[in-house]
Formats: sequence, structure tokens, C-alpha cells
Amino acid sequence: MKRNIFCETRIRKNWLWLLVAVMALSGPAVLTSCSSDDDPATEQLPEEEKQLPEARIYETVRYDKEKTTAYNFEYPSTDPFGKPVTLSGTITVGDEVNAESPARGLLLYNHFTVYRADQCPSKGDLDVQKAVTGSGLITVSADYYGFGVTEDKQQAYCIAAANAQASVDALLAAKKLLPTLGLQWDDNVLFNVGYSQGGQTSMGVVRLIDQKYPDLHITWTMAGGGSYDIPETYRQMIASDTSGMPSTVISVLLAYNEYFQLGIPREQIFKEPVLSHIDEWVLSKKYSRSEIDDKVGSLSVSQFATPAMLDLNSSLSQRYMEALEKDNLCKGWHPRSENHILLVHNTKDITVPVENTENLRRYLLEQGVPEGNISYHVSNMGKLPNRPAHEMGAVFFAIHAIEKVCECLDIKVWIDPNLFVNAL
Repeated sequence: MKRNIFCETRIRKNWLWLLVAVMALSGPAVLTSCSSDDDPATEQLPEEEKQLPEARIYETVRYDKEKTTAYNFEYPSTDPFGKPVTLSGTITVGDEVNAESPARGLLLYNHFTVYRADQCPSKGDLDVQKAVTGSGLITVSADYYGFGVTEDKQQAYCIAAANAQASVDALLAAKKLLPTLGLQWDDNVLFNVGYSQGGQTSMGVVRLIDQKYPDLHITWTMAGGGSYDIPETYRQMIASDTSGMPSTVISVLLAYNEYFQLGIPREQIFKEPVLSHIDEWVLSKKYSRSEIDDKVGSLSVSQFATPAMLDLNSSLSQRYMEALEKDNLCKGWHPRSENHILLVHNTKDITVPVENTENLRRYLLEQGVPEGNISYHVSNMGKLPNRPAHEMGAVFFAIHAIEKVCECLDIKVWIDPNLFVNAL
């Protein structure tokens, strides 16, 4: 099976901005899932109830010009309630990796926000994953619950526990499937990468692995522009009365109401005209983030959220805030001291405030992660015409992430760094 390829193997400037755009599509993870023992997202099931079909590759997609092959696969995991479910994802392999040439390692890519059914890794263009071709790494990407083979379900948008579990289970499944393709890799090298929502998910993966998977070891986690301190993000959103990407706020509130069974009527959360168009605009999976934001028509949260949602003293807002505190990545878990984490943020970013990264770095240090194990970078790039600061932060993140991979693998940059400079 082949698809039309829109770009040549040689990286072009226009392609760079497409890469930046898709990385930056994940909006502010204003609210994410709870992770306490009482939460449905972390409910434990008897071992006999967890039996699901083994992982399998169901589709192979060849990209000739990029010299890349994608293997779409299904694998056993859990849904946002912690119940067994089959999910899907993609393994991406560049031609430099083959039976005679083992991969240098694996890269777990935690994707950005998507809304259209055809935007998830198993059905999308894989622009970021294709960019890894040439590095000698194999990329693994989960669709997350609500896309791919579960696209008939409401997506578990920004539910950190569910998305992190989907990513880790995809990684474990891929490690079983790769030998069936005749492929080998350095099992001591694992990069865990994501920007914006993907950055928040990447840190969710760190937390999950540190808590439940003692045999998994991440070489470097590279997280950019994520909402790690969820309550602080929510407070700043209310104080500024702006969301940056209103579709993300709407989707998070919907996901929490659905999967944490809050039982709050929509009319208590949303105002018109959003209230009457949620099913069509947000849940139909027919529109992209930018299309949904255009339909909402305002970056002002007070234009689509009820006063109760904007009042931190209201019982409604407090119900959400209590949940947010339970999944605050800046508290409540003990990271391994051997973690190596690259953190990148743009101080001009109004979509995801830089305080998220500052608070996370402070927490990691307080918990005993050595300062030398945390590579912390901030930029002060303002927006350009048609390029908001959040996307500019994605450029900054990409530069540092690529540099870190090259440093760890002792290889030359496989993407022309001048393209990043010229793009600015």
C-alpha cells in the first residue's frame, strides 16, 4: 500500500513549518486526569480480566520518497476506566534500519492534540515521525483512546493516566513485534519525546514508568511546552480570561465529565453557541483544532464557559480543581534519581504558561533528581505573523531535542539546523 508523498527526502523550509505546526497543535492541557487509587483511570483489575488479543500488525504503509515504512498495529491496553481494551498505534522505520543494520534505539513519540479521525498516527501523515528517518531510531506512537481502532469512542483528551498508559503499552507491544519484522535495536536506548500536550504526556510516561515499570529505563525524556502544573494553568487561564486554543479547554472539560463520571450537565459548563454545537464541532471528529477554534470564534474563555467555571470559589470549579491537584505532575510522585529530562519552554507562550516548566523543574530537584540530569532551556521568542509564540516554542524545542539525540548517539545532525535559523 502506498500513499502520495508531499515532500522530498531533502528537508525543505516549508516542511519545517509543517513539522512545527503539528507539534504545536496540542493546546494547553488545562485539565488532566486524576491518578489516585479511587480514580477510574487507575482502577486495578484481576489479572484474568486483562486478557486481550496479542499485539498484531494489521497494515503496512510505504513512503518511498522519505524512505520510510510505517507499521500500524493493534495492542492490548486499558481504557480511561482501567478496563481492558485494544488500542492502535504506529511503528515507523527508516530504510537505514534493516535486518543487517540494527537500530540505534527506540523513540517513543507522544503526539500532539488531534480532533479529526484521520489525524492520529495510524491514519495521519506522520510528519514528525518521518523526520526521525536518518537518525537510525525506530519510532513508536500510540493513537490514544478515542482514535484509530477506538475512534467510535469519545477521546480521552488530556487524561494523563490514560494517555501515558496507552503510550507505554504501545512501547511494550512494539518491542514484541519488531523481532517479527526481522529488526533489532539497542535496547539500552529509549527516548521519550513530546511537545505541548505531547510534552505533558511524556512526563506522564515518566511518572507511570517510575511508579509501575521498574524494568523500563528511559535514556532521555524531552518535554516541551506542556501543562505539568495543571492547577496553575487553570488559575492563569481564569485570571487572564484567555485560553489560546479554546477547543482544548472544551475538550478537556468534556473528557473529565465523561470518564471521571462527574455527571455535570453541559449547560452548567458551557454557554451558547458552543453548548448547542459540541457534538458537531468537537465530538464528530470531522474538524481540526484550528477549524474548531474558528467556529468558537473567541479566545476569551468567558465567551464559552459559564461564570461558575470561571469562579474558583464555586462548587463546580472546585470539583475540577480537586481532580487537577490529584494529577499535578509537580506533586504526589517520586521520580527516579537517574532520570534525565530535557525541559524547554517559550516565556512568551500564552497558550501554556512557562510557570508549568519552572514548577516541574523545581519539583524534580526537590525530589532528588540531580541538577545535572535536568537540561533546562527557555526562549523569549515572541510571535511572528501567523506564527504564535507556542509554535515558536516548538521550533526552539525541536532544535534542542535534535541536539540532545545527536549528543547521546554521537552522530551528526541528520536535519540541516540552518533551516531552523532561517525559519525564524
